[in-house]
Amino acid sequence: QVQLVEAGGGLVQAGGSLRLSCAASGRTFSSYTMAWFRQAPGKEREFVAASSWSGGRTYYADSVKGRFTISRDNAKNTVYLQMNSLKPEDTADYYCTARYGYYSGKETEYRYWGQGTQVTVSS
Repeated sequence: QVQLVEAGGGLVQAGGSLRLSCAASGRTFSSYTMAWFRQAPGKEREFVAASSWSGGRTYYADSVKGRFTISRDNAKNTVYLQMNSLKPEDTADYYCTARYGYYSGKETEYRYWGQGTQVTVSS
């Protein structure tokens, strides 16, 4: 079992930055692919970014590429999402998730989920 707790959401103006963090507890953190998904009001949850178990490989949705950076510190059992140049369309609840094994961009292939943290970007 893996428990995930997100932090760092909030209200920011367009063009600003936020850094989300996700603290994991439970099984061996370094064995898991970690990812962020988001869900905007009235929309389906969508993939944002993922990091391989070592952090050596990262994956991004086209909509955030070049603006968001995912990183992880396995010694601290924590994954981060640095979000720069935020846009109003980035407004959503952001969820940290974990999957044992290799990367996947599919929500259904992630077993463990945090409760989410809200990000609101004002124009």
